[in-house]
Amino acid sequence: MTTVSRRSGGQVAIPITELEQSAFCQTDGNLRTRTLEEEFRSGVRWQKVPTRYLKLSPEELDAGILEARKALGQQAIILGHHYQRDDVIKYADFRGDSYKLSRMAAEEREASFVVFCGVHFMAETADILTAPAQNVILPNMAAGCSMADMAHSDDVSDAWDDISAVLGGQDEVVPLTYMNSTAAIKALCGRNGGAVCTSSNAAEAFEWAFDRGSRIFFLPDQHLGRNTALKLGVSQKDMAVWNPFRAMGGLTPEQIRRAKVILWQGHCSVHTRFTVEQIRQARETHPDVNVIVHPECTTDALQEADVNGSTEFIVRTVSQADPGTAWAIGTEINLVNRLAQENPDKTIFCLDPVICPCATMYRIHPAYVLWVLEGLMAGLVINRVRVPADVRKDAITALERMLKIGG
Repeated sequence: MTTVSRRSGGQVAIPITELEQSAFCQTDGNLRTRTLEEEFRSGVRWQKVPTRYLKLSPEELDAGILEARKALGQQAIILGHHYQRDDVIKYADFRGDSYKLSRMAAEEREASFVVFCGVHFMAETADILTAPAQNVILPNMAAGCSMADMAHSDDVSDAWDDISAVLGGQDEVVPLTYMNSTAAIKALCGRNGGAVCTSSNAAEAFEWAFDRGSRIFFLPDQHLGRNTALKLGVSQKDMAVWNPFRAMGGLTPEQIRRAKVILWQGHCSVHTRFTVEQIRQARETHPDVNVIVHPECTTDALQEADVNGSTEFIVRTVSQADPGTAWAIGTEINLVNRLAQENPDKTIFCLDPVICPCATMYRIHPAYVLWVLEGLMAGLVINRVRVPADVRKDAITALERMLKIGG
């Protein structure tokens, strides 16, 4: 959802989820869970719930969720993304990044209900990969993703048509989409010879695509795409950025023909907060610090860091590091804080001194978890996420290609 129409005469349209990112930023580091009534005062969009859930205290929510979990037994599993607040992640049967959790859900065939504490595109992926009889539930349907919102399926379809027309309809460009995209975008890639990738196997996916075409159309995160292309030796001059709110993406036919990589103009509102200045300040404060960042960060920040990798890579690297080491991390604050708690033998802190949790992940409040669980106890499936059959079919094709790529 954006602040202006996509047919906006060239205006820059910003997803509402991007504008709302600053609503939860703070400087005191206190990420305690408030009542849902208090949270509603932040001014961002929340899904409406029955009134009784608004005033429940953390203690009441905890007792209710534990009671519901006990009553439902193995019928329901809860998945918790690494970026969830502690007061949600503590209920998770499994935790991990989006694709890892979707695969875990697919393996849990006995569970009729999969409560995905993440964001909408993640629940879509889980629905694609799980059995038809399983129900994937997103506790709060307002939990979208600003990055995924930046690649509207109609805009991407228009761009694909424009690029194909410039190239004369030849199979010269391969579409690749990051896992952090809607099912419709995954399906578009599946239909057109492309694939999905994760931040772990983006380089392998680029190599796979270059074996099949002379160009890559990568979306929705320009920074992951740029950083991956640079890693493989593609120069900046051989890349072009497609702006969906300008005619022909703001590019000339010659720029499109010359580009080896066409990057969709999207980004992560969390990871683009990390800067070179923050990294240098961390080194001044902790001379022996190791700086690790996510590849969704800008190229400048990535090149200034010591190492970069996916969320799972960050978790594994920091957890397995030697005692006494210091780590400055460029990723979501809830994960950074959790790593610090779980590794008291190391110095671990976030690069950004302003505490900014992911504004869409933050919408998975324990009250929503209780709401959907109590719904299941009453025989009601609330907030089921369903991907249409035709979209599912093509999206699976793109995901299966990703699995063959490996990495």
